[in-house]
Amino acid sequence: MEDTFKHKGMRKKLVDELEQMGISDKNVLEAFYKVPRHFFLDLAFVNQAYSNMAFQIGEGQTISHPYTVTFQTQLLQLQPKEKVLEIGTGSGFQTCVLCELGVKVFSVERQRNLFLKTKPLIQKLGYTAKLFYGDGYQGKPSFAPFDKILVTCGAPFIPTDLLKQLKVGGILVIPIGDGEKQIMTKIVKHGEDDYSKEEFGDFSFVPMLKNTAK
Repeated sequence: MEDTFKHKGMRKKLVDELEQMGISDKNVLEAFYKVPRHFFLDLAFVNQAYSNMAFQIGEGQTISHPYTVTFQTQLLQLQPKEKVLEIGTGSGFQTCVLCELGVKVFSVERQRNLFLKTKPLIQKLGYTAKLFYGDGYQGKPSFAPFDKILVTCGAPFIPTDLLKQLKVGGILVIPIGDGEKQIMTKIVKHGEDDYSKEEFGDFSFVPMLKNTAK
């Protein structure tokens, strides 16, 4: 895998485009720039890796639009060393962006083939996220509570287990809806049974599916 001057130039151009689209968190933009997106795509898509597009990555899953990745990450308001649960490892690109922000990442993927493909790539790139094959609806209670939780697939409802695993003062970012479009939703936990919710418009994700993996 090579990250050439050409790749870096295209990546810088994409970061500038994302900033023009309203991504204002400099730390998020810098983290996005540091992760070579073309490493996560098939060779056939290398020349398109730095366009603001989603791509198929197998198993019916996609690598999200760069704008979606940065928008969701910005909503989390991450601070270094926070514990972050990611539901939907996918290609691993979002996972690596989170790692670049200096947080401790715990990521769950329900597609076994994708999990087996992505885990060695993330490790090869030198990131130390804890990766799990399992059911995202259940979260990862053995490592809870989490400061932040990010769901990278469309959920038909807000999973109760994820709310329970969120620290008081923590943030859950989740696309909600079971149709072609989901509403990007930010939930802040103020107390054990006290939450506030804010919505940020329509996005499009693959559906969040259940799994019987242990």
